Amino acid sequence: MHILTTTSASLDDLAEPIDLRQTPADVVALSFTDSDLAGLAAAWKTDAERLPSMRLAGLRDLRHPMSVDLWIDSVARHAKVILVRILGGYDWWRYGCDQLAAVARERGISLVLLPGESHDEDQRLIEASTLPRAELDALLGYFREGGPANMGALVKRLARLAGSDAVVAEPVSVPKAGYYQPGLGVVERPNLSEVGDPSHPPLSYRTSPPQGGRSAVAGPGASSANSTTELSAASAISESIGDSAISPLGGEMSGRTEGGVTDLDADNLGSPIIPILFYRSMLLAADVAPIDALAEALHSAGLTPVPIFVSSLKDPTSLSFVETALTTLNPAAIVTATAFASGAEPGAETLFDRAGVPVFQVIVATTRREVWEKNQRGLAPADLAMHVVLPELDGRILAGAISFKGEVETDPALAFRAFANRPELNRVEQVAKRIAAFIRLQRTGRAGRKLAILIPDYPSAPGRTGYAVGLDVPSSVLAMLQYLKEQGYAVDGIPQSPRGLLDALGVGGHGLTLKDYLAFSAELPEAARDAMEAAWGSVNDEAHVNAPPSVLPDISPARGEISSSSAPLAPTTVGFGESRNESTISPLAGEMSGRTEGGVQAPTSTHFPFRAATFGNVTVALAPDRGRSADRRADYHDPTLPPRHELIAFGLWLQKLLGVHAIVHVGAHGTLEWLPGKTVALSGTCFPEIVTGSLPIIYPFIVSNPGEAAQAKRRISAVTLGHLPPPLTGAGLDEAQQKLERLVDEYAQADGLDRRRRDRLAKLIVETAQKTGLAAEAGVAGADAPDEALRRIDAWLCDLKDFAVKDGLHVYG
Repeated sequence: MHILTTTSASLDDLAEPIDLRQTPADVVALSFTDSDLAGLAAAWKTDAERLPSMRLAGLRDLRHPMSVDLWIDSVARHAKVILVRILGGYDWWRYGCDQLAAVARERGISLVLLPGESHDEDQRLIEASTLPRAELDALLGYFREGGPANMGALVKRLARLAGSDAVVAEPVSVPKAGYYQPGLGVVERPNLSEVGDPSHPPLSYRTSPPQGGRSAVAGPGASSANSTTELSAASAISESIGDSAISPLGGEMSGRTEGGVTDLDADNLGSPIIPILFYRSMLLAADVAPIDALAEALHSAGLTPVPIFVSSLKDPTSLSFVETALTTLNPAAIVTATAFASGAEPGAETLFDRAGVPVFQVIVATTRREVWEKNQRGLAPADLAMHVVLPELDGRILAGAISFKGEVETDPALAFRAFANRPELNRVEQVAKRIAAFIRLQRTGRAGRKLAILIPDYPSAPGRTGYAVGLDVPSSVLAMLQYLKEQGYAVDGIPQSPRGLLDALGVGGHGLTLKDYLAFSAELPEAARDAMEAAWGSVNDEAHVNAPPSVLPDISPARGEISSSSAPLAPTTVGFGESRNESTISPLAGEMSGRTEGGVQAPTSTHFPFRAATFGNVTVALAPDRGRSADRRADYHDPTLPPRHELIAFGLWLQKLLGVHAIVHVGAHGTLEWLPGKTVALSGTCFPEIVTGSLPIIYPFIVSNPGEAAQAKRRISAVTLGHLPPPLTGAGLDEAQQKLERLVDEYAQADGLDRRRRDRLAKLIVETAQKTGLAAEAGVAGADAPDEALRRIDAWLCDLKDFAVKDGLHVYG
């Protein structure tokens, strides 16, 4: 056999000419999906000595017309049977379909062209095939049911078409949906005490799994699990563990809450149940390693995973099964590895809406791992659309990618390179931590929840610290603090005014010592630490000790309007006996002077002082600058500039020392979602993840800017809550414009009644407009005729008077 050609791959997924260099065989099969090809390969190898020769190839390698021509000349024209399963139908491989149809009719080849979606019918594929409709339907039936037994029967049926005397079996029905348990396969009901337990090795890790390496879908107990008895049993199991404690994540330090994911047993409510929805096709292809790994990680995080396979969330049978299962299991959250949106009509209630719990989207990517690792975009366009963009329509929280495609083996007998889903264990662990952090927030009583409210510090005009697009941030934060207190959160010392809030942030007293920073940052990826030091130097450099903080502005308590006055600098003490300047803010006239509102602590010795104030269990803070103070605007969105040590220290302070349960980022927009790293499907070296860890992030965001809100959803897994823009009002006219309008009105009244008065008014209008500079604004040129000038001025005044402008700023809630 020839050595197989290794094809290149990129996120752009461009079609390039490729010669697969395969040799002829009696039966050839093509498909876009790796699960189809893997199933056919496994089925052929179980009985290879008695079956005709076979070749397999992925259609992704045959998208270029030249690739198709080379393969047809070297392989297809010599075959007896050709089977092609085309995801997307005829239009997705039009050239290949046409060429194979011509060759098959010329050489008497049995050509089978099947749709990738088993429920769809493509008349053009039927017409291009050379077999009767009944035979095509029978062959498609094996794919509909799937699984090792049906793939074995399909291979034998293809062998029979090629002239073999193989015994043909009809497709065997396999449940559309059901429970899956790692180590056992399809089960009648889940054993909630063992799912994900490492002591029970999953199928994907066992050396001798049932059915020759395939999931046990056709063995004893492989029936559908949708009966009332089975679900009642599952409920009983759930109740039996209701008082069990939740263990902390493995590897976390005891005695301290780190990363917002430990101490899940705070309220001792039992181990939370987390259903994992995934595609039945993964199970039938024995390609469930990502699900097994996620179940184990969730179990290690003190959660109870319950994997459920479905053919599709649009399939009525699957949907009914999941609905019943969710009602019985009463889950704390749902994890889904299914792609696309739920398919409900706009405004209609979906399966996830009815569940009433957080829904996390995990990505089982078709992108090759090596491509993901090297490319900053993270995912190929198809994965981005299927697993990120469309699921956002359901309001799912993007938890991250858990697996990528990896080459399993190269089989010379089939001239086939097999690919399968390979879990990325570091990413699986991060996803489990993120889900556990949400559950920790959910199960901690309101009085015990610790929150960090972040105020944005967008680099805009001087004196606008705390500004967000269309939102009065200080007033909104005060409203949030008051509401949280009313709802039972431990909040005290709420400032009486926006001025008081910003004064409190400027006093200081919060920070991270160098010792703690060095200890915490030692756990960060080496590549991230190296990037920061290359950009900013060592954390011990003098620049970090003496870097001045941003100066907070004066802010009017009326509607949050901001002025540009700054305050004098006062000395405070930092670590190592050195002094630095810290800004203090004097209150506006009429505000309380002589003391700072909010119960702020006195300054303490820190290496990284933060602008923050604590009000009970809620800390309000301004994040440090991510870059140079002289180039704040340029650095704010720089996708290549690593953040300063100060910003990393701030994130570690929130995660490690404060031990907050969640972050509330008030307004659009901050810098966290714009830090360097992958666009989506982040890795452990991406700075958005390093700064925020696995903390839940709630992000009120102006509803008119969904594009930038998507950044927060996809890069820091934020739950974005849309808020209204400020109300609109008419711009109106100022004094000079009103005077000009009165002259225009008089001109209109004089027109047709008093010609001489009309002409005098026309001249006066033009002269007045020129003297006040309004003529230039109205687009009146000096050479314009009087009538044209009057027309322009009148139109401009009408437009200006009716022009809609924002009336102040919106206050959230």
